[in-house]
Amino acid sequence: MIQFENVGLRYGLEPEVLSDLSFDLPANSFQFLTGPSGAGKTSLLRMMLLSIKPTRGIIRVFGQEATTIARGDMPRIRKDIGVVFQDFRLLGHLTTYENVALPLKVRGQDESSFKKDVTELLKWVGLGDRMHVLPPVLSGGEKQRAAIARALIDQPKVLLADEPTGNVDPPLARRLLRLFIELHRSGTSVVIATHDLSLMDQYEARRIVINEGRLQIYD
Repeated sequence: MIQFENVGLRYGLEPEVLSDLSFDLPANSFQFLTGPSGAGKTSLLRMMLLSIKPTRGIIRVFGQEATTIARGDMPRIRKDIGVVFQDFRLLGHLTTYENVALPLKVRGQDESSFKKDVTELLKWVGLGDRMHVLPPVLSGGEKQRAAIARALIDQPKVLLADEPTGNVDPPLARRLLRLFIELHRSGTSVVIATHDLSLMDQYEARRIVINEGRLQIYD
């Protein structure tokens, strides 16, 4: 699904923050991405999303080298990569339902073609009774689940989640983890960036550890 080959990343003239990254993200896989705060987890996710370019090395996404992807093809590629940001990025003037449906509306789909899917997905993440409220009314955990639903509405091949349980209590963190596990079982490759060891201990999965800018992988 995603391949890194000797990838390095630096900002400006500073030393590399990530060096010699080489790994494969297999289809239908589940992995935790971990490391200390500031280790570069978010930067690695952003390179996987193709929102930032590496300083050196090769990144392939769905078999295509990133540097050869035309600008016009980028939306199609990113459609297959769902992402959950730390800060949710919900639009405050749109309801929960409208936030989740937004990626489909932006592409010009008629609401009649997706209304049922959006409604069922919101029920699946436990927001069936919160569909028509605005984000300021939602709790932190509800915002997180809304962000997850928005990332899933396109049925992505890969889901990247950046500290998805960082703002919720342990019971809700376990519930969110179960959602990701169910998504993985349905065929999506999942990458969860987290520093929460107790969360990772709840599910046996591959661990990609960033330590001093380099990767260690534990299958």
